[in-house]
Amino acid sequence: MHVLLSGIVGSTAYGLAHAGSDLDRLGVFAAPTEGFHGLHRPVESHVTTAPDHTLHEAAKWCRLALSCNPTAAELAWLPEGLYETRTPLGEELIGIRQAFLSARAVRNSYLGYATQQFRKLTTRDPGEAASRAKAAKHARHLIRLLLQGVTLHETGALEIRLADPDRVRELGERFADHPELARPLLADAETRFTRRGVLPERPDEAPVEAWLQRVRAAHLALAV
Repeated sequence: MHVLLSGIVGSTAYGLAHAGSDLDRLGVFAAPTEGFHGLHRPVESHVTTAPDHTLHEAAKWCRLALSCNPTAAELAWLPEGLYETRTPLGEELIGIRQAFLSARAVRNSYLGYATQQFRKLTTRDPGEAASRAKAAKHARHLIRLLLQGVTLHETGALEIRLADPDRVRELGERFADHPELARPLLADAETRFTRRGVLPERPDEAPVEAWLQRVRAAHLALAV
């Protein structure tokens, strides 16, 4: 397994981490190309907890990024200081990050995931004390996803570090206790997503395919 690009993601990257926050890592690796020619394909993801570390094989990460999956996509947009592994092929991946973007996928992913978080807020049992912390976390995710998604739609840039994390925390606490307060935020995002943004209708798959072919060429032989 050859890691091409990896870094610290999640709450630390967003500026929302606190003393007890987990440190989340995400990366892209290349499986030996010969491994794709046998009966069993290489494992596409390696996930560990304590510490939280997820690695996706290059092709799988590309598929996730082409669907504008928020968790996968942020790896190509991290602030400089949060990268821990940056190979030449990893640098190339950062260089083509715009190619993965498309208007419909950004809207569906970011608004879709935010709506899921809202649904979790509205269906939780307020009598369960343990669910209160989870509700605040769901609310923070909702706010972050909407902020990042709308900005990406309107500017073409994914801003990982939140401009005002304290405000996000404050709203998260309010939404956890009063989920209905999040409805205007969702409605505003829906309206802004209906307006024409700067993203193309379809992603530009040609540079993505060319990058993946370079990855395969560079990792032809099975590891001994």
